[in-house]
Amino acid sequence: MKILHVNTLDKGGAANACKRLHLVLRSQDVDSKVLLRGKENNWPKSYLFESKLKSLSLTEKLQNKALRLAKELKLYKSPVGLSEEQKFLSVRSSELELFSFPSSDFDITESTLYKEADIINLHWVANFLDFKSFFENNTKPVVWTLHDMNPFTGGEHYIEEFLGIDQNGKPSFRQVSKEEKIKSEFNLELKKKAISQFNDLNIVAPSRWLAEEAKKSELFNSYPVHHIPNGLDKDIYKPLDKFFPRQLLNIPENKKVILFVADSIDNHRKGFIYLKKAFEHISDRKDVILCAIGNTVTELKSGSGILNLGFIRDERLMSAAYNAADAFVIPSLIDNLPNTVIESLMCGTPVIGFPVGGIVEMIKDKENGLLAKDISVSGLAEAISYFLNNPDKFSKESIRAKAVENYNAKKQADRYIKLYKSILEK
Repeated sequence: MKILHVNTLDKGGAANACKRLHLVLRSQDVDSKVLLRGKENNWPKSYLFESKLKSLSLTEKLQNKALRLAKELKLYKSPVGLSEEQKFLSVRSSELELFSFPSSDFDITESTLYKEADIINLHWVANFLDFKSFFENNTKPVVWTLHDMNPFTGGEHYIEEFLGIDQNGKPSFRQVSKEEKIKSEFNLELKKKAISQFNDLNIVAPSRWLAEEAKKSELFNSYPVHHIPNGLDKDIYKPLDKFFPRQLLNIPENKKVILFVADSIDNHRKGFIYLKKAFEHISDRKDVILCAIGNTVTELKSGSGILNLGFIRDERLMSAAYNAADAFVIPSLIDNLPNTVIESLMCGTPVIGFPVGGIVEMIKDKENGLLAKDISVSGLAEAISYFLNNPDKFSKESIRAKAVENYNAKKQADRYIKLYKSILEK
């Protein structure tokens, strides 16, 4: 059984989930390989797609640089000479999650790895998978592991209800522009046409929430949808005594530590602004410190009770960070089955979050963490205060045991292997 996992990059949350599945499958004697458009890390049996694309001209390079600069400076006037897609992206709010198009210059079916595989397991393939050429040329069964909503939307990676925060600390409802609606409808029709004649497709969603969203989507409502939670190596993420992790990360030993983790702290969907404002509500607690991990272009003032630990790539160091914390807070406004929540629970560290998406499936209120009563600064502050006043209600051992039971990597692998076998037996 030869499985080819396809992912755009080898960094980020979706890439980590893809890598973990790939490695545990290999440990179960499955011939698993990974095809990537961009490669920075040295995963076993991972390969860079050998593109036949022509090299970019100087003009194209300058256009791409102009677009990046416009986004960074929040200048929403379309730079001259950009494609229609680039113009659309340049005027779309930078506070929204990614928007990706269903077309690319890559034909994955040209790869030798594709030709050798029995099953193609797509993952996060934005700006890599070209819907039209792939589904026209593909002759292999496909399993598509969803890491967000993009595969079945017209471009959005999450259909975001909110954009911004009002003066009362509650989310502001987003107004979807006419241009966004037109572009999304056009892209969705293109996707529907591309897969209309393809039947050998199975969808896998890590959360029940995303599974239900896929089932009722226009694109995937006629395909089998399976719920298989992500798994994690319990020997990397495990409970440790707080003393060493805090020394390692230079975190005060006499403080209660609230932890926030995201690839980008500035990502509006991840909700750091809610946590920051909630922390101001408990500013009278001088024994509490907020530690933030992730990339950011906004300076975090450490003197205000916030300790910026920067971006951490090493998994063992991340395990130490969860162990250094008293609680991990994930104030996402919408999310699938975040790796960060699984990582924290595996370390026995309770999790506090908003009642959204797959997060409500992961947090059992007052058992392994707390769910805020609503999406608001006050709701989050109330949940954090409850935790700080009742730390003994949460058992590190119990949280760890349940996490190992629910998110065991071998259990995940067994479920995928069963699915792969059932597909090949057809």
